[in-house]
Amino acid sequence: MVGEEVGGYLHSIETMGTLDNGGLRVVVFLSGCPMRCGFCHNPDTWLLRGRRVTVAQVLPEILPYQTYFRLSGGGVTVSGGEPLLQYKFVAALLAACGREHIHRALDTSGYCRRGHLEEILPHTDLVLFSLKVINPDKHRALTGCDNAAILANLRQVAASPVALKIRYVLLPTVNDSPADLQELAGVMAGLPRAVAVQILPYHRLGVKKWEELGWEYPLGNVPAASAEQVRQAAAFLREAGVAVQV
Repeated sequence: MVGEEVGGYLHSIETMGTLDNGGLRVVVFLSGCPMRCGFCHNPDTWLLRGRRVTVAQVLPEILPYQTYFRLSGGGVTVSGGEPLLQYKFVAALLAACGREHIHRALDTSGYCRRGHLEEILPHTDLVLFSLKVINPDKHRALTGCDNAAILANLRQVAASPVALKIRYVLLPTVNDSPADLQELAGVMAGLPRAVAVQILPYHRLGVKKWEELGWEYPLGNVPAASAEQVRQAAAFLREAGVAVQV
């Protein structure tokens, strides 16, 4: 089939995942990410390396689960790393899954050139868009990257017919202040359609991976987010007119 010889770098595949969009899902983790988030729980996916595969080679690892997809409302999720770094491979893989009538989700930070996202959206049913923090200075300090393109890409996805969920990891003392949440509410209000924000409590489960890599964890003094902190942030955003999922 057209596009099935497009190649990419695969980090790993998780079968029977249950965390993305409900249902049973096959999660395809790709290697490579231009961002260096201080709280990343998959820093081992940052480098563009690993198993070099084609779409034709990955599909046989997905297709055996089609019955489970149909019964549970699941499908395939492409994650990373940052999958948009390999946008041609992602577009070809999602197009191939579409020909098999498999639900397709893209898990992304939104950091890419505008044209790259445009190639993927026609083959995507759902975008799981992760916002780190809105303030540009804080974003650069937390991720090493500017977020102007990210916010522009978010508006582009929101203007498309693709289903969209926005995720916001609540980091105590980092992105949970009233000013941070007000800026998030402002971004939400400026989107061309109403979109809910899913607040995810920051956890420290990725610290071990940093230690195994011999790296110092940048957020060593940041505690895990409590249920009460998540509740308060959700209440603040709802008061500001934002639909919230916890």
